[in-house]
Amino acid sequence: MKEYTTDKIRNISMVSHSGVGKTVLADGFLFNTGVINRMGSITEGSTVSDFDEEEQRRQLSLSTSMIPVEFEGYKLNVLDTPGYPDFVGEVISALSVSEGALVVVDAIAGSEVGTEIAWNYCDEFDLPRLLLINRMKRENSNFANALASVEKITDKRLLKIQLPWGEKDDFQGIVDLLTMKAYSEGGDAVEIPAEIKDAAEEARMELIEAAAEGDDALMEKYFEEGELTSDEITMGLKAAVIKGLFVPVLMADVETQAGITQLLQAMVDFIPNPSEKEAVKVEGVKGEEELTASDAGVMAAYVWKTTADPFVGKITFFKLVSGSIQADIKIWNANKSVEERMANLSIMRGKDQENVSVIHAGDLASVLKLNETATGDTICDKGHPVKVAPAKFPNALYRVAVSPKTQADASKMGQTLTRICDEDMTLSWKNDMITKETILQGLGGQHIDVAIRKAEGKFQVGLDIKTPKIPYQETITRKAEGQHRHKKQSGGSGQFGDVTIRIEPLPEVHFEFVNEVFGGAVSSNYMPAIEKGIKSVMDIGVIAGYPVQNVKVAVIDGKEHPVDSKPVAFEVAGREAFKKAVRVAGPVLLEPIMDVKVTVPEDNMGDVLGDLNSRRARVQGMGTEKGKSVVNAKVPLAEMLSYISDLRSFTGGRGVFSMEESHHERVPAHLQDDIVAKKVKEDEEEKA
Repeated sequence: MKEYTTDKIRNISMVSHSGVGKTVLADGFLFNTGVINRMGSITEGSTVSDFDEEEQRRQLSLSTSMIPVEFEGYKLNVLDTPGYPDFVGEVISALSVSEGALVVVDAIAGSEVGTEIAWNYCDEFDLPRLLLINRMKRENSNFANALASVEKITDKRLLKIQLPWGEKDDFQGIVDLLTMKAYSEGGDAVEIPAEIKDAAEEARMELIEAAAEGDDALMEKYFEEGELTSDEITMGLKAAVIKGLFVPVLMADVETQAGITQLLQAMVDFIPNPSEKEAVKVEGVKGEEELTASDAGVMAAYVWKTTADPFVGKITFFKLVSGSIQADIKIWNANKSVEERMANLSIMRGKDQENVSVIHAGDLASVLKLNETATGDTICDKGHPVKVAPAKFPNALYRVAVSPKTQADASKMGQTLTRICDEDMTLSWKNDMITKETILQGLGGQHIDVAIRKAEGKFQVGLDIKTPKIPYQETITRKAEGQHRHKKQSGGSGQFGDVTIRIEPLPEVHFEFVNEVFGGAVSSNYMPAIEKGIKSVMDIGVIAGYPVQNVKVAVIDGKEHPVDSKPVAFEVAGREAFKKAVRVAGPVLLEPIMDVKVTVPEDNMGDVLGDLNSRRARVQGMGTEKGKSVVNAKVPLAEMLSYISDLRSFTGGRGVFSMEESHHERVPAHLQDDIVAKKVKEDEEEKA
């Protein structure tokens, strides 16, 4: 691969709904430019992008693939992203290192849920974009309908820079309004057919007016002369695209290669190179700094993706925000404060890598075997450390409990989960101290399933999953007393301890222990042992196996033996006295209550409210946000475990939600009875 300077680089994310042809389109680019001599197939598992065994098995993109395309002296770093909503973290990562986006829409299906999600993320990153109507040569393809469907989801002006030459099965190619030539399926340029000549002339005038809007000098010339040259039109359109004034609309049919060359040219012409974007704000030692994509700038690279390859090891993908990097140098990880060696500098194309000696500002590249560096880190010059702010990802909303299949898997489970989560910023795991379960969190069932299969396929660690327990808490509602005498005699010195305690609710404090014994009935030396026994019960619960919270315990009486009393005896007595007291103190279960925000199309509002009511939700308020309806509610966590799947189901995938823990509330009595009964049954089965 040739060496490309910043002005010759374009970083472009291909985004949209799943199954619209993005991955095959990437192969089309490589076929068009002579990198491959045969187009890959999704069903055969032979595309360059979907090289992972799991992607081939599912026939679905699961992660972003980097596809550098060399075209007419330019390097187009095309990032082929997944379209399934569970993997939106991959889309966010790709968009965070791109200067533009190609939004792909199927010519039959038109705009779909994934299109809308991708478009909204492009808006969040304020990215210039192109709109491609794809797979034009099919029986029911309809360019006008597909374009109209996109117009319904955006306020941006969509500007046709091409017209279709024929429709459906009779699609023969495109009419390019910039060159005013028609291009057949084979790519040959011919004169525009007479039947669409007038439509092309009319559309070109609209194009010229749009180009004039992008530049004041061009606007003045257009008013004076009524015409612009092709170069001036391109320059004006690019300026307008960067400003976000409109989105150019193109079309293609990758099977016949119709429109592919013109699409690549549009990426060169209308997507800005890295130096044409605003400076990146970074955190320096002395405060905020701004970095521009220039080889002369401070060396700083943002790590946007990491993967584990079973053959070559860890691969770190980065964008060189500023400066230049040569192979085999030492770099500084500003986030971890460690130095690492950047050997094996390379450019990835799917799973294949090509070693390079230097990377220029703005380019995307990769490096092997950085031990400490993870996704979201900044690697830079040790003498001028800076940190690039990582992209913001949605919170994990789907939870499962994971457990090792074998004892050998148990020793490697924690390390494996950490490595998997390091690769994916929307995955996380933790040990729940209340339920004693290992919890893996992601964005949906497919997301979790892929992670589990990755653990087994890449790291040879087998994991089972199940629905996680709810981290309930136990507490009391009234004062009560409990007494227990522990007496054990087995020849020689025995064990004796007698304790009477009083417990009462303590709403704002977790636990308080006091000694209210008068007259020396129990020596103060035994108080730590009594407290230890009580705390041991608080950790494991009394009625349902969950930690006891918000209790004040007072030791009010007891007895001791001059010979047989020992700390262990009072520990046992304190433990059993506490259990007895809790059982008569009106014990209840507390459940975590979540602050939930649901955002849905207005048409789904009734369904959402009805569903929330069935989940014991208390609606706190309703409103609108960016044209959608928003519901804020407090909902028990126990009712939210499958919510992400259910919400997608009755909103057609257009509903989203976020949640975070708010507080704990008392579990309704009938539900508490079921939980307690289940615990009693489990205990009996264990004894049996």
